[in-house]
Amino acid sequence: MKKVVLGSNGLEVSRLGLGCMGMSAFYTGAGQDEAGSIATIHRALELGVTFFDTAEMYGPYENEKLLGKAFKGRRDEAIIATKFGTLNHETNERQLDGSPANVRASVEGSLERLQTDHIDLYYQHRMDPSVPIEETVGALAELIAEGKILNYGLSEAAPATIRRAHAVHPVAALQTEYSLWSRDPEAEILPLVRELGIGFVPYSPLGRGFLTGAIRSLDQLDEADFRRNNPRFEGENLEANIRIVEQVDAVAAEVGATPGQVALAWILAKGDNIAPIPGTTKVKNLEDNVKADALVLSAAQLAVLDAVAAPTGDRYADMSGVNK
Repeated sequence: MKKVVLGSNGLEVSRLGLGCMGMSAFYTGAGQDEAGSIATIHRALELGVTFFDTAEMYGPYENEKLLGKAFKGRRDEAIIATKFGTLNHETNERQLDGSPANVRASVEGSLERLQTDHIDLYYQHRMDPSVPIEETVGALAELIAEGKILNYGLSEAAPATIRRAHAVHPVAALQTEYSLWSRDPEAEILPLVRELGIGFVPYSPLGRGFLTGAIRSLDQLDEADFRRNNPRFEGENLEANIRIVEQVDAVAAEVGATPGQVALAWILAKGDNIAPIPGTTKVKNLEDNVKADALVLSAAQLAVLDAVAAPTGDRYADMSGVNK
């Protein structure tokens, strides 16, 4: 597995990571197979994946506990990224909180659940408009000085917010949604992170599973699966967006790969500071995804994919919390 460096502090990670959210929350089958999820994490380590993504709100808390179990005795093999700032710790309900007090309370809980003395990359999950980003980053810088976190990042932050944060303490990585059906970062975000030397971590690089070609109907998803309420998966939008998968399928047939591998190879071709984190709970899917590391698309194939039309429907039913 090839490696990339995120940020100016030299955080080296496998250029394909593993998003662990779906093992504990939001997706069909979440939380139903702890042993299988841990086996997938261990197989990822065997395949050279070192970069693992979680958050306190996944569960909530359950996903961090899962990773704590999975990495017991193997902590030095993994780069762990987790996130804070979207939970009220008294009610366990969603609430934005970027206050310095919450930063410190959150990190202590994450350290305990992850069974570690440090977090490699600590993201603010969503921006809190009531707290200046300078105050939040100031608290994160203190945690870096104390060794409790080694690097910090932002998730779904707007360009102006990224610049302000970076001026206080260098941002190691920006995480936001990016894939063949979520191209918004190309306009401002990607040029900005390259300018500032910030790593870029695309989440949902397989379009929440859609770009694998496996999802053709909502009937395939559990009633509790959040994709049932995602605009891009609803009704006519879903039917319209299948055209994107068909174009990815065509390139996949040319190169003898799966649609998911092609979608990941397209992202990897976008730069050497990019580390997408496709998520899965299954070893077979993980093994398929990792093969994208060796897949090189031609200039003509990349051009075909670049020309794919934008999807129909918003990324979320409520877009108020992103790009702030």
